[in-house]
Amino acid sequence: MKWRSARRSSNVDDRRGRGGLGGGGLKLGLGGIAAVFVIGLLLGKSPMEMLGLIAQVQQQAPSAPQAGGVPAAPTANDEASQFVASILGETEDVWSAIFEAQGQRYPAPTLVLFSGSVQSACGGATAAVGPFYCPGDQQVYIDLSFFDQMEKRLGGGGDFAEAYVIAHEVGHHIQTITGISAQVNDIRRRGGNVEGAEGPLVRQELQADCYAGLWAHHAQKRHAWLEPGDLEEAMATASAIGDDTLQRQSRGQVVPDSFTHGSAEQRMRWFRIGFEGGDYRQCDTFAARRL
Repeated sequence: MKWRSARRSSNVDDRRGRGGLGGGGLKLGLGGIAAVFVIGLLLGKSPMEMLGLIAQVQQQAPSAPQAGGVPAAPTANDEASQFVASILGETEDVWSAIFEAQGQRYPAPTLVLFSGSVQSACGGATAAVGPFYCPGDQQVYIDLSFFDQMEKRLGGGGDFAEAYVIAHEVGHHIQTITGISAQVNDIRRRGGNVEGAEGPLVRQELQADCYAGLWAHHAQKRHAWLEPGDLEEAMATASAIGDDTLQRQSRGQVVPDSFTHGSAEQRMRWFRIGFEGGDYRQCDTFAARRL
């Protein structure tokens, strides 16, 4: 993926190396990240619900002194941060054009890079939750160690796959500013069931996948930056993080009633719908009869 041709966003807040929740911070290895992710899936918890629990554990954990003091922060403007800024910049340009065509202004989110732990308006979080979007402050949060986890443990990876993950979280920002997320939250507040293979949570996540594909469609038209194998990387990642794939790996059976993100087939299909059509209207998963 020839990502260097994209404009780099100035809306990246690099907090790596600063610490996030205070003290030494709860440090989880790649296996720990996968374990907490799977546990949340088995419990039927959304990433936002897991934030509070992880924050409580973090606050109760004693701070351990680290040899040599606070770890040095990564070099400013390193290749990893340049990549993130380039992908975020392209999401800004693509979505700004889409909103402008409808006579609206696109309020771009800030993307926060962190290492280990971070504090957001949605609560404290560690790398264990993976990338997430917080509607409370309209910011995307990413610990870049997730991309290592994605490649080594979940069977996905590569620069376009990483771009897909970023674009998916930006898709949740689109849902927040257009009122979709509020509708799903209202169902939850009224005691409605939001989980399950046909439920609102799955429809919300699949729409974010479609938005990621739509972004990739327009970005490709602008830059012709995809190389052989890039699309396959994104599809492999979408498949690896499908609810059925993760459930089968963790307990040997699939329970559609507890789905929160969609099956591997659904995630790949909706990304393709966005990527092949490039039409915002085709991403209405809430009106779709077939997910």
